[in-house]
Amino acid sequence: MPALVLDWYRTSARDLPWRRPDTTPWGVMVSEFMLQQTPVARVEPVWAEWMARWPAPSALAAATRADVLRAWGKLGYPRRALRLHEAAAVIAAEHDDVVPSDVTALEALPGVGSYTARAISAFGYGRRCPVVDTNVRRVVARAVHGRGDAGPARTTADLADVDALLPADDASAAVVSIGLMELGAVVCTARAPRCAGCPVRSECAWVAAGRPEYAGPRKPVQAFAGTDRQVRGRLLDVLRGAPGPVERAALDAAWSDAAQRDRCLHSLLVDGLAEQHDDGRFALPA
Repeated sequence: MPALVLDWYRTSARDLPWRRPDTTPWGVMVSEFMLQQTPVARVEPVWAEWMARWPAPSALAAATRADVLRAWGKLGYPRRALRLHEAAAVIAAEHDDVVPSDVTALEALPGVGSYTARAISAFGYGRRCPVVDTNVRRVVARAVHGRGDAGPARTTADLADVDALLPADDASAAVVSIGLMELGAVVCTARAPRCAGCPVRSECAWVAAGRPEYAGPRKPVQAFAGTDRQVRGRLLDVLRGAPGPVERAALDAAWSDAAQRDRCLHSLLVDGLAEQHDDGRFALPA
């Protein structure tokens, strides 16, 4: 199967800017932060503007948190932007402005977990490093284990499954890693897999078994409308769109439920995504 994935990816992968040969490991790192729970189509224009403005970690580190949050725009989960800002400062100060290639060093950076560290090592430096996300787990569950879905995450077992599929050499392994991810994103999708056009159909255990229905536990779908996430986003929209600090009344107008609005505003202040001035007005952090 790895050879099939390798050949397919090299001829059929989407042309995404952070995959191009001239993209630096920093560009890959920025893309990984942005792509967390965010569709590719929303990330592409923001990533391009971000890299033009801050092409190196030191450039981002020198920016204000307010500028970083404004540039992040409506990608969602804006704490990612602040963690990336913090990580950039560490890279600039402690790694000579070069993103580390070692997984352990990467995991020591603010906001960088196991998945992100492995993705940067594999996709930014071409290292042999199993990278496991939801798409990869689904491909492995179907093609290798014959199950319709992967079920709950099993970190150690999932990494071992992918590691067993990777070629021995770094370059090929890195392509297979991203190829598995791409396959799950565009062909072996959760709801409507395109098995007829799948490059690994001939070796897929799930297809061979007649595509049995998955009956195991599923990850619950997260709602958005009416949640604190939506309210926080509305409040941040007000702050991002204002040329300076805003009165409380401007935030009050963004959401009618006073208790939920106050709770969300407090959480933004605690998270460092907003600040209150001495005169009582609110703004993005300096």
